[in-house]
Formats: sequence, structure tokens, C-alpha cells
Amino acid sequence: MIKRAIRRLSLRGLTIAVLALFLIATVATGISILAANRVTVARAVDRRIEAIADLVLERDAGEMRLSTPLLLARIATLSTQRDTGDIGLLLLGADGRRLGGNIAPRSTLPMGRSDLRQRDGIIGLSHGRALVRDAGEGRRLAVVAETEPFDSYRATRTRIYLTGFGSIILIVVGGMVAFSMLVGRRIADQRATVEAIIAGNIRHRVPVTGSADEFDRQAAAFNHMLDRIAELMDAMRSQCNDIAHDLRTPLSRLRGQLARLVEDARDPAQAERASAALAQCDALLAMFAALLRIAEIEAGHRQAGFASLDLSTLVRDTATMMIPVAEDAGHRLGVAVNATVTDFVGDRQLLTQALVNLIGNAIKYGGKTITVSLDASEEGVTLRVADNGHGIAAEDRARALRRFGRLDSAREAAGGHGLGLPLVEAIARLHRGRLELGDAAPGLAVSLILPGR
Repeated sequence: MIKRAIRRLSLRGLTIAVLALFLIATVATGISILAANRVTVARAVDRRIEAIADLVLERDAGEMRLSTPLLLARIATLSTQRDTGDIGLLLLGADGRRLGGNIAPRSTLPMGRSDLRQRDGIIGLSHGRALVRDAGEGRRLAVVAETEPFDSYRATRTRIYLTGFGSIILIVVGGMVAFSMLVGRRIADQRATVEAIIAGNIRHRVPVTGSADEFDRQAAAFNHMLDRIAELMDAMRSQCNDIAHDLRTPLSRLRGQLARLVEDARDPAQAERASAALAQCDALLAMFAALLRIAEIEAGHRQAGFASLDLSTLVRDTATMMIPVAEDAGHRLGVAVNATVTDFVGDRQLLTQALVNLIGNAIKYGGKTITVSLDASEEGVTLRVADNGHGIAAEDRARALRRFGRLDSAREAAGGHGLGLPLVEAIARLHRGRLELGDAAPGLAVSLILPGR
């Protein structure tokens, strides 16, 4: 249970918890030491005044009673001795009348041990202990001693404890805050690196300070891992690009030959077959172009073309441009720009291509009514293209976002190579956003969620 609670604590929460425990332990230790000090002093004073009382009330051999003059003589002798000169002594008669001594308290002291305060009116005593014992024949002997060597000693002692333990607390709190800031900064560096890589900058690395401490070693290991991943990705991307480039050249030549066959064909059947082959060749070239486009976007090279743009106008103009295309295919396209975003930073060409792809997919596979909308959201803005067609089942949406992820025979019959949505998703990631497939009830709703800045 404790381990599970510790795992759930954040760095800030763990720091606060450690500081709280340390503060409680320090305060408890200070209070305990202060209380133990007071008890120890009180016990030592009690032993001392008890010994003095024994000396005053000591009976000589064969002595049956202690006379009042004898008690007063012993009190006078003890009052003048160096080691007992600070002791207060008082002898009271059976009627409570003061018979002698060197103190005169304002109030009657109770039998046994008790505490004394400044209000008790004993000159020169602010805090002390008193012992009242029976002296025989109704008389009472009171012995008083200070528990403070000087006035306001308790306040001074309390200030000493507060200063000492307060300094310890301040030092530890300052150290914990500095440690938290250091760890937080290094974690923030790693988080910034991860976010940069997610955004497409695979070359971003965690800063290394050169101190060779644990954080530097962790950063170096993390960077080494990223270097290895980047090497593998570059090798894979290079191979894919090389294959795509190598295949495009013979495909382009094949397309030229097919185009000439279509032009030179005299038999209508032969011309039809050549035209079909030409269309398939164009589809292959488009597929390779899309693959190269996705690779270029995922490499993050297009971020160099980012600039501030009016996203609201871009969505409105692009959707309006696609209205005739939708109408020619028998669809009705509506546009609803409900958010004003005039300072969005991104690639205008890629965002336009993403919206055209989404509208094209809706025209090709969706229902007769298509709606394009731009709305404000908690994360920034949401560009949504919805239709009233059959939609995509929830269990098939992940496959639809995979490359070449065509879903059924109907979509295969409609053509396409399954790279339209993956291309849009790559554009979304490049802009630090994401692509979501949802239910338009009925139909499919594709949402491109982008950050506000």
C-alpha cells in the first residue's frame, strides 16, 4: 500500500511530503527536548530543596522535638552559606503566621511540591519549585529554589531552540526546494526533448551540462538511445525512399508507353484495356508519391516552412473550393467556421492538402451530406469533416489509420491505396495535433485536433 502511494506521488508531491514529515519530526524533537530539559531541571531542583529541607528538619541524637529557635537558627545559617545562599526558606506557625525565613510569598504555599511563578511575589524569583513539609507542632517549613538562573531564562531558552531548529528547517527546506528545482529542470529538459521528437524533430537531444553526475549520465544514455533510433529510422526511411524512387522511374516509363498505346490503339477494346492499365499505373504513381510525402512529413523537414496563417480563412476558402467537386459527385457540402483563428502557426500547403484529402474521402466513401466545421476546443481548435454515410465501425478505426488500411470490398472497389488518412495523421502530428475518427450518428466524423498555438 505504501509503495503504491509513493508511486502515485509526483515530484512536487513527494517533496512536500518529505518536507512535511521533516518539519513534524523537527518540531516534535524540539518540543521533546525542551520538555525533557524542563523536567530534568525541575527534578534536580526538587532533589536539592528536599536535601535542604532534610538539613533543617534533621533531629540530633536523643532529641525528641525541634524547637522553633533551633529551626530559625538553622534557617539563618543556611541562608548565609555560599552553596545555599540562593535557597528561599520560610517557617510558618500553626496559625499560618510567618515565624522566620528569607522569603515572604504573597499566597500560602500548598503542602508538598509545587511550581512557583512571578505572581507568587517572591523577590528575585520568576520561575521555581517549592517544597512544603510538616515541621511538627502544626508548623510548616517551605523551601524554595529557582529553576531559572536569570530572569526570562525560559523565553531565552525557547528562542535558542527556535533559532537552532528553525535554522535547520530553513536549510533543509532550501535544500529540498533547490533539489526539486534541479530535478524538475532536468525532467523538463527530457520532456521538451520528447515533445520535440513527437512534433517531428528527431534530431533534438537532452542537454548535457558536463557535470558527469547521475542526471548527465541519464541524459547521455537517453541521447544515445535516440541516436540509435534515429539511425534505424533513417536506414528504414532511406530504404523505403530508395525503393519508391527506383520504382517511380520504371513506372513513369511504363505510363508513357501505356499513354502512347492509348493514343495509337485502333481497336476500341484494346484502347479500353490500355486505358485501364494506364489508370492503374497512375494509381501506383500516386501511391508512391503519397509514401514519399508521408516520409518527408514524418522527418520533420516541413517545419521549416511554418508561418503564421489565418486558419479560419484557409478552412473556409478550401471547403468552398471543394463545393463544386462535391456537387458534381452528387453530394451537398456545407461549411461552418465557428472559431476565429488568425494567428495559427503551420504549413499552409499541408493543412490545405489535409482538408482536401478529408473532403475527398467523404465524397468518395461517405454519404450525400458532408459538413466541414472549425470550432474552438480545450486543446485549441478542431477541424471536423463529417458525412451521413455508413461510417466506420469502432473496431475498424485503428486499421483505417494504418497505411494501406482499406477496410472492405466496397472501399476497395472505390479505388484508393489506403494512404489518405495516414497522410492527414502525419500532417496532424507535424502540427503537434492528432487525428480522431468518431461517429457522426449516422456517418463518419473525422476530427483534426490542433493546438491553439
